[in-house]
Amino acid sequence: METRPVVTCFLHSEGEVLLLRRSDAVGSYQGQWGGVAGYVADDAGRDRDPETAARAEIDEETGLADAVTLVRRGDSFQAADADRRIRWRVHPFLFDCDARTVTTNAETTETAWVHPPEILTRETVPRLWTSWDRVRPRVETVREDRTHGSAWLSLRALEVLRDEAALADAGRSDGLEAAERDSDGWDALAAVAAELREARPSMVVVANRINRAMAAVTDESPAAVERAATETLNHAVTADRIAAAVAAEHVGDRLATLSRSETVRAVVDAAAPEAVLVAESRPGGEGIGVAEMLADSAAVTLTTDAAFGHELDVWNADTLVVGADRVLPDGRVVNKAGTRAAALSAAAADVDCYAVCATDKIAPHSEWEREERDPREVYDGDADLAVENPTFDLTPASAVTVVTEHGVLGTDENEGIADAHRDRSEWADGG
Repeated sequence: METRPVVTCFLHSEGEVLLLRRSDAVGSYQGQWGGVAGYVADDAGRDRDPETAARAEIDEETGLADAVTLVRRGDSFQAADADRRIRWRVHPFLFDCDARTVTTNAETTETAWVHPPEILTRETVPRLWTSWDRVRPRVETVREDRTHGSAWLSLRALEVLRDEAALADAGRSDGLEAAERDSDGWDALAAVAAELREARPSMVVVANRINRAMAAVTDESPAAVERAATETLNHAVTADRIAAAVAAEHVGDRLATLSRSETVRAVVDAAAPEAVLVAESRPGGEGIGVAEMLADSAAVTLTTDAAFGHELDVWNADTLVVGADRVLPDGRVVNKAGTRAAALSAAAADVDCYAVCATDKIAPHSEWEREERDPREVYDGDADLAVENPTFDLTPASAVTVVTEHGVLGTDENEGIADAHRDRSEWADGG
């Protein structure tokens, strides 16, 4: 049996993936749905690196090569097709995609952005779910990621819950491998939900959105969990988008920011400022990647955290926009370390400061965690030193205006939303 290496690529946006229906122009599986796919070898039969092949196929089949960012390359696997006497060696890939308008070629008859559990119900190419399983988010994705913002991670948490519920509902009748199913039944799904909401204690939106989903479950069944997780994910995507659009109405042409926030990125895209000042955002330095992403659309200046407060003034920033990992009921904002100093510097320089987030980031309680990082990032010497390396700090309410999908909220409104979040957290207790 001949072995042929191929790639399967999932383009991922707003919790959905792109599926393409194969036309009669392809040599196999006509009429079936798949991801972006193709041979690892090029048209001349020359071997390529699988990622090179993946990016080439994305360009040819969707026209979205410039809009994708590699998230994960999954372990390859074999899928035998006895009728064709071929053993496919599948290399799966997951790419985040900033655009959703697809330009197809002759190999595709139609496209659809769908929640991945639809793979389990559509007529697909062999082992398409296995490809998704090799790259899909897991609890560890939420727990271990130190690059993305909390809104992004909250969506990944909902995807984990959605997919685990779909798998539990599908059962084993469809030939799914045991390794592709991390949970089975209500008790196991409730345990996954509990693990997800505790995965990042400092990022309250993760817990709030898992609680929102579980509190909406109509009966203790996997199908109900899948529906609730999917609806909550759609609600979250919409809330984040509206919050960014509302905030964009408040910003000026010279915008400053720090850290990495997908919501702030959406504000910048919507507001289209002439110039952007970005702090490097230690620990982690994710501001560097933000500066690179924005460089194609604005005049970007990257500076050090130490100089950021001074640059806000001399660079003539008119607006400081930051994300929020947590908004306390009294309006104080927990965000990436450096936010407090930046906000206070902005106030001194008469620069408006906005923290933009969905109301799901309002905490039910006033507690918060600094989330200490490895002290060796700061000092790895032999002297007897105490090292503080917090991920987050606390900005007073007087120094920042919080903008949400419902506009600017006062303390009374914050406290009412916090109460609602607290009520939803009681699902695990039968409340």
